[in-house]
Amino acid sequence: MKAIRIHQNGGPEVLRFDDVPAPEPQAGEAVVKLHARGLNFIDVYFRKGVYKAPQFPFTPGMEAAGMVTAVGANVNEVKVGDRVAYAMVMGAYAEYASVPSSKLVKLPEGIDFNQGAAIMLQGMTAHYLTHSTFPLRPGSTALVHAAAGGVGLLLTQVARFLGATVYATVGTEAKGELARRAGANEVIIYSRQDFETEVKKLTGGRGVDVVYDSVGATTFDKSLSCLAPRGMLALYGKSSGSVAAVDPDLLAKGSLFLTRPSLAHYIATREELLARSGDLFNWVTTGRLRLTIGHTFPLSEAARAHQELEGRLTTGKVLLV
Repeated sequence: MKAIRIHQNGGPEVLRFDDVPAPEPQAGEAVVKLHARGLNFIDVYFRKGVYKAPQFPFTPGMEAAGMVTAVGANVNEVKVGDRVAYAMVMGAYAEYASVPSSKLVKLPEGIDFNQGAAIMLQGMTAHYLTHSTFPLRPGSTALVHAAAGGVGLLLTQVARFLGATVYATVGTEAKGELARRAGANEVIIYSRQDFETEVKKLTGGRGVDVVYDSVGATTFDKSLSCLAPRGMLALYGKSSGSVAAVDPDLLAKGSLFLTRPSLAHYIATREELLARSGDLFNWVTTGRLRLTIGHTFPLSEAARAHQELEGRLTTGKVLLV
């Protein structure tokens, strides 16, 4: 079969389209013929070496959807022929993947493979951020960075139907229109506006209850300054680079909370995985949550997809199909 493999850390050019043996299911695993794979910044982190790879060469990709073609011993969750999706299992940039069956969820009628691959990692991230990390309620105020990205568009929608007021940052007016369609109350174009100044102006100097920040280095300090007393900064990514060491006195100025959450810790049990994915599937099929699949690339063009993602040329979800 064909798979993208990384033989050494580096830029998008290290993504090689190799011939590799097709997987066989071990006990507790199912082999899935993959139809669509989600592209996420975590894939970039592993490619660059920001996150340590399990070994070289390795196949990146943490999210996909497809059909079960074989199962190993002691598999009870799925059977051959089931349409499934998963997240947070390495190896999705391939034609087939062998996946722990406990990590697979069945796709309901009305959810196709592209939607399944688009919703799992980023959708469950939006779910845990708004329901568990900082549970939003009517009257909450939230600042969402990168609001036209895959997580950002979902996060904005979920925050709005939970009753929160959302201030969204984006880089261009075109991306701002996407954020507005997702329900953002106010859009801040960070390329020409200082988002800290704008947030303070929009909130009458109070600040927001929570900042959802996937950007990291370039936004961190001002994100903290945007918080109201006892507010929380949920730093769930670092697309602009890692944040420098934090002086605890920065948090003391407003009795602030800082957390660095990870999806893996919020779907640590199968029950939690099924609950979060089940909510998302229901929201999509009932029209409550709108998926924006902004870009699709052939699996063989994974390098170009990485270039466009890192170059901030994409909006919504990016898929390899």
